[in-house]
Amino acid sequence: MDYPPVMTEPRHRRPATPEEAKALGHPLRLRIMRLCLVEELTNKQLADRLDRDPGTVLHHVRQLVAAGLLEPAPVRTGSSGALEKPYKSNGETWWLDGPLSEADAQTRFAPIEIFQEEIRAAGPESVAVHEKFLLHLSPDEIEELDRRILAVLDEYVASDHERRDRPAVGGIFVLHHLKPGG
Repeated sequence: MDYPPVMTEPRHRRPATPEEAKALGHPLRLRIMRLCLVEELTNKQLADRLDRDPGTVLHHVRQLVAAGLLEPAPVRTGSSGALEKPYKSNGETWWLDGPLSEADAQTRFAPIEIFQEEIRAAGPESVAVHEKFLLHLSPDEIEELDRRILAVLDEYVASDHERRDRPAVGGIFVLHHLKPGG
């Protein structure tokens, strides 16, 4: 597998293009992106893992490819000897600044639902660490906390190609407003 070159300058987040935001605006496409971030998968493999029709999955894969968020990986020979055309994530979604911020509430909530599905599938023993907290923060303090956490995560994401020999771990950082009295 080819890895991206070592970065000499830190990358910066940028706004999503309308095409990127639209491509990421469907829960199935978000799941495809997540699966292809971990390993290169063919359309059939994606359809099997997502328990969906291959034609439906291919439609979504093509939208992600057209938006530049998914790319074809080198053709390979499968276990049956047939040629396979896998896809891989190029990791660009990490560097997009709030690509779903203008989407409807259900679409903005999709990454959380997908994370819940992933963690349920992996089982409770898969949880390496968790932090549950309650803070009282102003909007400016929320922005500062987010900026600082993202700076640390950006460092790890930018150098992840150096650790591809280690197990993959997933996570999510979410701040939410508590319901009054809840």
